[in-house]
Amino acid sequence: MATEIAAAITAAQHGDTQAFYRIYQQFIGRVYAICWRLLANKQQAEDASQEVFIKVWQQLPAFRSGSSFATWLHSVATHTAVDHWRQQKNLRLTDSSDQLELAEPTVGCSGDTATLEQAILRLPAQARAVFVLFALEGYLHQEIAGLLGIAEGSSKAQYHRARQLLQEWLADE
Repeated sequence: MATEIAAAITAAQHGDTQAFYRIYQQFIGRVYAICWRLLANKQQAEDASQEVFIKVWQQLPAFRSGSSFATWLHSVATHTAVDHWRQQKNLRLTDSSDQLELAEPTVGCSGDTATLEQAILRLPAQARAVFVLFALEGYLHQEIAGLLGIAEGSSKAQYHRARQLLQEWLADE
């Protein structure tokens, strides 16, 4: 499978749209999961996912084949989702009537995982973003602070807050 993806990447770098579609099919689930967890809104996650693949198509010719495509794609997805998260956050500051959409958990989740997914989606926006980036995506607090435009201490405090809320909510289940 890795050889097939590598061949598809090379072909897509030369403009082969069918090869790019194969890449899209292989990675859309992972990209959507990142966007969904950060944005907690189905439409926003879909929009961000599509934007990720537009960026990938545009930047693919510059991708170095010696690098890990999955890592590069993950970075593009995370940065794009964070950009959407910032826009969403700014909209909520100006429109207090905005309600967070809680929809179905990530496809294929078992009962306990689905419960955790739903609990993560209930977190306040900044606490959710920090929790997802730190606990699920493996970013360091210093990196999260840079991505979200907050202090490193705020990142740590938001993570602590998220963990406390999740523990309380999951204990009630």
